[in-house]
Amino acid sequence: MNKKLPGTFIEKKQPDDSRRDFLKQSALLSGLSITPSIALKAANEHWDEKLAAAIEKTSLQLEINGVQQSLSVEPRVTLLDLLREQLNLTGTKKGCDYGQCGACTVHVNGKRILSCLTLAVMQDGQKVTTIEGLADGETLHPMQEAFIKHDGFQCGYCTPGQIMSAVACIREGHAESEDEIREYMSGNICRCGAYPNIVNAISEVKKGGKKV
Repeated sequence: MNKKLPGTFIEKKQPDDSRRDFLKQSALLSGLSITPSIALKAANEHWDEKLAAAIEKTSLQLEINGVQQSLSVEPRVTLLDLLREQLNLTGTKKGCDYGQCGACTVHVNGKRILSCLTLAVMQDGQKVTTIEGLADGETLHPMQEAFIKHDGFQCGYCTPGQIMSAVACIREGHAESEDEIREYMSGNICRCGAYPNIVNAISEVKKGGKKV
């Protein structure tokens, strides 16, 4: 006789349809008002994959660095991944991906945000500025020039986010003293430890009164 010992597990047969297949079919039936017979035919001819892909993407309009973009993205895509992977704007860095290092900082309507914590679809119709759009053609932004002058970077990985935050720091009125700069730049981590030089760069731009 075959007996199961106490505490052993009986292997269960997995259903033929995965959860994803179930959700796709549900979307096909409810969201598109497709009859079961048509849905079955679509599944048999692999149409369900194409329809599911269309359902799972959302149209998106963004102005990025002054250029209007008409995009199609999955709702789960972050603004950071959209910029890097779909638009090839790789100046915005992916660091921690948890909103803790500031490497992914960009401006939305002139205000700094962490693009790794922001879904792209949430910014529909907004104006996004990345490090690539900060300069005026071949003329560097004053903050970029100051970072070069004061050696505000070493490895350079955090530098785009540092510069974007530095510009916002002045615009927000939080650069009246070195202590205030340190406080309002604390969300941007420099693993190389170039903090004194970064503070000097921001202070010079602030004191110079140049438009940022």
